[in-house]
Amino acid sequence: MRTKEHTLAKMKPISLKKVSIHDPFWDPWQKLVKQSIIPYQWDALNDRIPGAEPSRTIENFEIAAGRKQGTHYGMVFQDSDLYKWMETVAFSLQDDRDPHWEKIMDEVIELIQEAQEDDGYLHTYFSVNDPNRKWTDLKEAHELYCAGHLIEAAVAYYQATGKKRIIDIVSKLVDHISVVLGDQPDQKRGYPGHPEIELALMKLYNITEDRKYIDLCQYFIEERGKRNPVHYYDQELEQKGVDEKLDYRNYDYYQAHLPVREQTTAEGHAVRAAYLYSGMVDLANELEDEALLEVCRVLWDNTVNRRMYVTGGIGSSSYEERFTVDYDLPNDRAYTETCASIALIMWAHRMVQIEADHQYTDILERALYNGALSGISLDGKGYFYVNPLEVWPHTANCRHDMETVKTTRQQWFGCACCPPNIARLLASLGEYIYSTNDSGIFVHLYIGGDTSFEMDGQHIRLEQTSAYPWDGKVTFTISTDSATAFSLSPRIPGWCSNAKIVVNGKEEKVSVSKGYACITREWQDGDTVELLFEMPVEVVRAHPDVRNNAGKVVLQRGPVIYCLEENDNGSNLQDIQVKTDQPFTVQYEPDLLNGVHVIIGSAVQTVRKSVENELYTTKRYPVTDRSITAIPYYAWSNRGENEMTVWIREFQ
Repeated sequence: MRTKEHTLAKMKPISLKKVSIHDPFWDPWQKLVKQSIIPYQWDALNDRIPGAEPSRTIENFEIAAGRKQGTHYGMVFQDSDLYKWMETVAFSLQDDRDPHWEKIMDEVIELIQEAQEDDGYLHTYFSVNDPNRKWTDLKEAHELYCAGHLIEAAVAYYQATGKKRIIDIVSKLVDHISVVLGDQPDQKRGYPGHPEIELALMKLYNITEDRKYIDLCQYFIEERGKRNPVHYYDQELEQKGVDEKLDYRNYDYYQAHLPVREQTTAEGHAVRAAYLYSGMVDLANELEDEALLEVCRVLWDNTVNRRMYVTGGIGSSSYEERFTVDYDLPNDRAYTETCASIALIMWAHRMVQIEADHQYTDILERALYNGALSGISLDGKGYFYVNPLEVWPHTANCRHDMETVKTTRQQWFGCACCPPNIARLLASLGEYIYSTNDSGIFVHLYIGGDTSFEMDGQHIRLEQTSAYPWDGKVTFTISTDSATAFSLSPRIPGWCSNAKIVVNGKEEKVSVSKGYACITREWQDGDTVELLFEMPVEVVRAHPDVRNNAGKVVLQRGPVIYCLEENDNGSNLQDIQVKTDQPFTVQYEPDLLNGVHVIIGSAVQTVRKSVENELYTTKRYPVTDRSITAIPYYAWSNRGENEMTVWIREFQ
C-alpha cells in the first residue's frame, strides 16, 4: 500500500437510525444498555438500589412539579443525571421502539413539563430551594449546563419518535434564556461556568434550522473570557457583596481566563474544556470560521500531545478535576474522569468531520476502548468516576490525598455524572462509525454491522464484518441495485505499521491521505473490500518529560491498552520488570472477563527470600525469571479489589 496525498472534503456522520451494530465485541455492550444499564439507572434515579448512594432525582422533579412536598436533594446539577439517562433511552429507541421505555419517557417528559415554570425557566434546585437566586451564579450553578443536557435528550428523542412535546419544552426554555442573557443593555452578559449548552444548541439548530439557536451558541462562545470592562464572574461576586476578585488560575478553571480565540493551552476542568471545544468546532464548522477552527487545532495538539494519558484519559489532577501543566501525568493519582474521556471522544468526532485525519479518530478510538470503557463494569452495574493507571489498595484505601481513587467500581455516586454519560455513549456508538459526503463514505471505527447511504440517487448498503479489536481483519460488502461510482475511505489506524487492502480478492495499491485510504471505483453489487491490519504486541514508551514513566513501558495490541493485575501476577507489581526484546504470546481466554485476549510475556522480579528485614540496604537484590499475564485495561477490577498497573518497569 503506497501513500499519496489526496483531498478529503468535509463530511457528516451517518445518523444512528441508519446504522446497525452486529459485532462480537460490542454486541454484549449494546444488549447491556437495553437489558441492564437503562433499567438499573432508572432504579437508581428513583432510589431503588439497596446500599447505593441516594439520587432522589425523580423526587426533585416531583417536588418542583407540585406533586410532592419537600426540599431539593443533591448536587445543583442533579437534573442532568435524568437528562443523560433520557438521552440514553432516546438513542436506544432509535434502534428499537420499545413501547415500555417510550411510555416511561413520555411520563418523564410530562413530569418535566409540569416542573417547568410559566416563563420557561427549568431547574429544580432553584425552583424548589432558592427561587430568588435564579441566574445569579452562572459560574457555579449549572443552570445552563443542565439546560444543555435536556436539549440533547430532547433532540435525540425527537429523532427517535418524531414527538415534539419535548422540543416545545426546550424551545420555551431557550427563549427564556435568550431574554435573560445576552449583550443588550437590559440583559446579563453572562455565560455558563460549565460549558455544555453550546454543543446542545448546535444540535437544536440542526433539526430546527432556527438561527436563534446558533446565535445564542455564538454569543456564549464569543463572550467567554471577555472583560466589559470587568470580568463577568467578578461582577457576580460584586452583586453578592463579595469583596474579592478571581485570579487568573480561578478564571482558567472555567476556560474563561482569555477569550476563546486567544487560548492556546487546555486549561481548567477537563470535562468543561472538552465540551467547550466541541461546541467551538460545531460553530466553526457551521460558520466556516477557519480562524476559530485553527484555535481548536492548537488546543487539540496541546491536549493530546502534552496532557493526555496513554489510555485517552484527560484531567490529571483530582483538585478541581483539571488539567495541570504539560507532561504532568501521574499514574496512581490520575483523575481522568470517565466523563472527560467521553468529552474527548465527542471533540475528536467533531474534528474529523471537518478534516479527515486519523489523528482525531485514533484518539477517539484510544479513549473509547480504554479511558471511557474502563468507567463501567462488565455487568453494567458498577462505575468508576476516576480511572487511575496504577492502584495499590494498601495505600489508596488509607491516604487522604488519594481519597478520590476507588479500588472497585461503585454502585452509584452522589455526584453521578459519569454513569449516565457512559450509558449514552454506548447507546449512541453507531453514530461514531461512518460519515459521508458528496464523494463517498468514510469508515472511522471497525465495528461489525451495516449502514446505508445515498450516492448519485442510488441506495447503497455497506456491511462490515470484523472481530476487532482482537483481530485485524475487516471485511466490507457492498450492495447496490446498479453500478455506482464513489469512494470508500477507511481509516488506517496510527497503531498499524503494516496494512493491506484487498478488493474483490486482489491486493490494491491505494492512495492514503492523513491516515484515510481512498478506494475510488465504480462499485458493483457484491463487491468486497478486505482490510488486513497487522496487530502485533507493541511496546509503548512515554515522552521523556513524562517523569512518572521514565524507565517504564506499556503493552498495547491494536487499539487496546493492557495492564497487569494482582489476580494474574501476584502482588507488588512495581517490582516486576518486563523484557521488551521478546516475542510476546497472545492468547484468547473465552471464560475470562467476558472473553478477552491476554498478553503473556517474560519478566523478572526480586527474589523475595533474599530480602532481609531492613528498610534500606547497600546490597543489590537478585532477580528471578517469571512470566506475566496482561489483560485489557478496560476490564480491570472486575474480579474484586486488587493491585493494578498500566506502566511496567522495563528490564535493562
